[in-house]
Amino acid sequence: MQLITCPWCGEREEIEFHYGGQAHVAYPQDPFALDDEQWAQYVFFRDNPEGPFAERWVHAAGCRRWFNALRDTATHAFLAVHDIRDQSLGAPADAPAAEHQGQEAGR
Repeated sequence: MQLITCPWCGEREEIEFHYGGQAHVAYPQDPFALDDEQWAQYVFFRDNPEGPFAERWVHAAGCRRWFNALRDTATHAFLAVHDIRDQSLGAPADAPAAEHQGQEAGR
């Protein structure tokens, strides 16, 4: 069983967590101006690198808070975790911060 460190609760078993997709994906500036192809790109197309990758996770069976993690996709090792409001870890240098990234699910 792999242990994942929640920024608020500390180390917990992986079964308490759910993967939330790629981190730092910017919400479209004008969503009403997008056509179907552009929406498909936003919703379905994500990076799939081998190595360090910024991801979103939720501690579903614990504090239920979202956080970002830098995880090595080749080894599955978590390299770092942090509060989702901190956009610096693993964010592309030229990517704008998404407005919805700082919101927690289930409020």
